[in-house]
Amino acid sequence: MRTWIAAALLYACMAAATAGADDLESLLAAADPDRGKKVFRKCVLCHSVERDGGKKLGPNLWGIVGAPVAAREGFSYSKAITAFGGNWTLERLDAYLKKPRVLVKGTSMIFVGLKNERDRVDVIAFLNRMSDNPADFGPAPTEPVAPLAQEPEDFGVMVVAPGASETFDTCTPCHSERIVAQQGLRRDQWDELLNWMVEEQEMEPVDADLRTVILDYLGEHYGPDRPNFPGE
Repeated sequence: MRTWIAAALLYACMAAATAGADDLESLLAAADPDRGKKVFRKCVLCHSVERDGGKKLGPNLWGIVGAPVAAREGFSYSKAITAFGGNWTLERLDAYLKKPRVLVKGTSMIFVGLKNERDRVDVIAFLNRMSDNPADFGPAPTEPVAPLAQEPEDFGVMVVAPGASETFDTCTPCHSERIVAQQGLRRDQWDELLNWMVEEQEMEPVDADLRTVILDYLGEHYGPDRPNFPGE
């Protein structure tokens, strides 16, 4: 009797896992890699994704979908991610992007994760496109897939205005947004601060167009003519 119950439970778990994988592939078939590229902006200070891209704080992610874990030549991985082993399956990528430190205890990746499912699915679709051999997620479902909720972006104490998203995504992988909000600098001083961070703190340079958006936002909302720290 106990054997039968154990077998039934095992079958149910396997069926649930398969259903989850099928659901993820259906979502990926309908995903938007162009939107995923925009969400990936949160990652570009630590990861390059172009073919033959160099390592940054993290390894290059070209062809990462389905690739072996911790196998990029020339990058020194943490013991935790090395011990994790295996391959970056779709399910593993989804779980890691959601909560890296939960899936891999002791990982050195400081990113807190993407809690929104649509963001994760679109990022995986984008990463899949950045490959010599992208996976085939199959045709888009003939029956409409229930739209994934897109939660409004949360910028913490930062002013919600054009440029907030770009600034938040660029700064918060390494800093609390409160550090940004505490400043009161002229636009040229913000520019000098970014230069100092690149030259002295080994921050990855920011793309020129993105840098302009960030400096415009900081100069307008975090200049010397405002209180240095907003109220809660």
